[in-house]
Amino acid sequence: MLPSWEPLWPYRAVLAVDARNFSALDSKGMQQVNADIPPLLAQALSASNVSAHWERRTFGQHTGDGYVAGMDPEVLPALVGCFPDALRTALARRRAEAPAGPPLQLRVSIHIGPLPNSGLGVPMVHTHRLLDDDALRSVLNRANPEITNTVVIISQRVYEDVFESGCLNGDVLPSQYTRHLAKVKKFQQPAWIHIPGFDWRLANPDIFEPVDAAEEAVAQPEAPAPVAPARAADPVPGTVNFSHYGKDGIQAVNNYGGRGQ
Repeated sequence: MLPSWEPLWPYRAVLAVDARNFSALDSKGMQQVNADIPPLLAQALSASNVSAHWERRTFGQHTGDGYVAGMDPEVLPALVGCFPDALRTALARRRAEAPAGPPLQLRVSIHIGPLPNSGLGVPMVHTHRLLDDDALRSVLNRANPEITNTVVIISQRVYEDVFESGCLNGDVLPSQYTRHLAKVKKFQQPAWIHIPGFDWRLANPDIFEPVDAAEEAVAQPEAPAPVAPARAADPVPGTVNFSHYGKDGIQAVNNYGGRGQ
């Protein structure tokens, strides 16, 4: 007799979003944000040319301060390459239409895995762990909400499936995603962070956990700080000050334009 077997659940691309500072809103503000998020997602996904897939989404549900849903895995190239900037545009349009209210900023996570129609399973848990990563919160906390309204994190699996397949939609480059070790509770996995329109070479990496942190050698003792040369007292307002070094290291300081001169 042949052994029995169970089919694997269909793979789903899981999209989850969360609003920053949702708890700081009053009840009316919470209801407004809760109502606004699905249309904003629909606008961004329509601009990414995946409206039909969004209409057929599975386990779509509000999470209070956000929304989560599953779609066919074939939408991943659009979710990674087009959706982030389309969402940023949709949020900017919302801001322009209602300038009196606080700007809405959204964290986004994208993952993939086998899930039933209920959405209950480990891939769903991992999607929310990525969404809760402190690095995403740090980015939006540091950012000007009038400028940066979207930050996206994708799993290592999503990054590999999209960029290694060569099927990326849109004009996003792999270098626009920066690698990071996501750590939430017992969850710890490599992931990739993207801020639409941002050049990561300009970023301060201190807010991110390097993936190879555990493999780094023990840090060397810090070298003593160089002793700065002595300088004259700060000139009074209105002066022009400069200094130079002459023979044998002798320093000369010149002040011009001060009071009494």
